[in-house]
Amino acid sequence: MKKIWTSLLAALFFVSPVKADNKKEVDRVENSGRVLAEILDVPEDIPQDLLDKAACVIVLPSVVKAAFVVGANYGRGVMTCRRGEKFNGKWGPPTMMALEGGSFGLQIGGQATDFVLLLMNDRSAQGVLSSKVKLGADASAAAGPKGRDAAAATDATMRAEILSYSRARGVFAGISLEGSTLRPDNDANKRLYGKEISASDIALKDKVPPPPSARELLGTLEKKSPHRKS
Repeated sequence: MKKIWTSLLAALFFVSPVKADNKKEVDRVENSGRVLAEILDVPEDIPQDLLDKAACVIVLPSVVKAAFVVGANYGRGVMTCRRGEKFNGKWGPPTMMALEGGSFGLQIGGQATDFVLLLMNDRSAQGVLSSKVKLGADASAAAGPKGRDAAAATDATMRAEILSYSRARGVFAGISLEGSTLRPDNDANKRLYGKEISASDIALKDKVPPPPSARELLGTLEKKSPHRKS
């Protein structure tokens, strides 16, 4: 009996941290779904025609930017893409993403901001799924136009590969992600799906089913933008 209890305690010791790690990733996916639903419910925010043209969407809830002379961005979120080689299928399971980077300037303070990024072409989508991408260098990025349509957008904005939208909750205004890097969070993907799997296989191929935590995220996108427009 003593040996049985010892074995059970040892099993709990090793299993509990895994469950805790998985819960954190599940919470991240669920939070991303809530943030996206709230932002897309505001008609004056992301233009419908731009959402319909996007190959992928990245949601970064509560990106933290703390600064005193040197600013630094840090965040974790999810990315979901339209399935298929041409990114024209249904929205696929989320892959976990990490945002890291910094900016320089005389800044004092800090804030948490929700970001939604639209990846407007196949090149930017493939790049983010396969490696680390520096915004503004490896992929052109710009603040996305707002309103019911993108008629007032500048040429520079419309040429951007990644359009960013933000919802600030703190003291800063006009936060830019220029110079930050996006990369697949492979460790988080392993915890969420329970195995080693590439971000590309998650997002574009039928290698894993969407987790239950992605129900609101994918349901919102299927409702708001079920088909990609050229």
